[in-house]
Amino acid sequence: MKAVVMEARGGPEVLKVAEMPTPEPGPKEVRIRVKAAALNHLDIWVRKGVASPKLPLPHILGADASGVVDAVGPGVTGFAPGDEVVVNPGLSCGHCERCLAGEDNLCPKYEILGEHRFGAYAEYLVVPEANLLKKPPNLSFEEAAAIPLTFLTAWQMVVDKLQVRPGEDVLVMAAGSGVSVAAIQIAKLFGARVIATAGSEEKLRKAKELGADETVNYTHPDWYKEVRRLTGGKGADKVVDHTGALYFEGVIRATANGGRIAIAGASSGYEGTLPFAHVFFRQLSILGSTMGSKSRLFPILRFVEQGRLKPVIGQVLPLEEAAEGHRLLEERRIFGKVVLRVD
Repeated sequence: MKAVVMEARGGPEVLKVAEMPTPEPGPKEVRIRVKAAALNHLDIWVRKGVASPKLPLPHILGADASGVVDAVGPGVTGFAPGDEVVVNPGLSCGHCERCLAGEDNLCPKYEILGEHRFGAYAEYLVVPEANLLKKPPNLSFEEAAAIPLTFLTAWQMVVDKLQVRPGEDVLVMAAGSGVSVAAIQIAKLFGARVIATAGSEEKLRKAKELGADETVNYTHPDWYKEVRRLTGGKGADKVVDHTGALYFEGVIRATANGGRIAIAGASSGYEGTLPFAHVFFRQLSILGSTMGSKSRLFPILRFVEQGRLKPVIGQVLPLEEAAEGHRLLEERRIFGKVVLRVD
């Protein structure tokens, strides 16, 4: 099969088109003919060696995919060849205490497709049956592929960790990213007033079109003061953040007394300054968040099918141009998702 493989750790140039063996489905597994694969910042972190630095090479990246069932292994009952499907990218053992409690993303054996095992930058992909859902018929393959990882991550942050309620002020950092595009919509779905930040006026305009109530340019030195002004001086009740060290002190200062901050990444750097006095005196809660339970993709897709949530695609490229997709994502030239079309 044709695939884009990571031959070494480094820049986008390490991604090369190659022929790889076509995988065969085992018991309870399904092989899909990939139609579209979406890029995530996770792909960049793995490519650079920041995430999973000891991963054997060559490796196939890609957590998000949609496609058509091509073959099924023994014991598969829920899918048949020809079914149009979306891949749920979190893999777990399925029988430990965490999995059975619906917390599969805390499973000791938890893996993410494209990080810990071969992913979606290929013509074919094999996943457990439990990791497939039927594609909503009103979505293209590109739109369907743009949903899983970022919407799962945003759902856990907004709904499960922050427990956003109607009328709360929710600050969403880096509005142009896939996670934040999803978080803006989910926070609005739950009745919040959303303040979105970004580094360009164009991205701020698009954030407003997506539903943000207010916007702030976080390249301005005292951007957090504008967040406080917009909230009558109190700050944001809840914060969705994955921007990392460069903005973290501002995030703390933009948060209201007793507020909650959910962190799902660190795009600008992993080691920042934590003003402890703000945390304990103002009783802030800082909550780590990775992915979301596989179960959360069911309500997400229902809301998408109803038109209440929507994937936002910034660029579609052919599979062979995966390296260019990485450049677009890394240079923050895109609002929303970069998607690879697999012909």
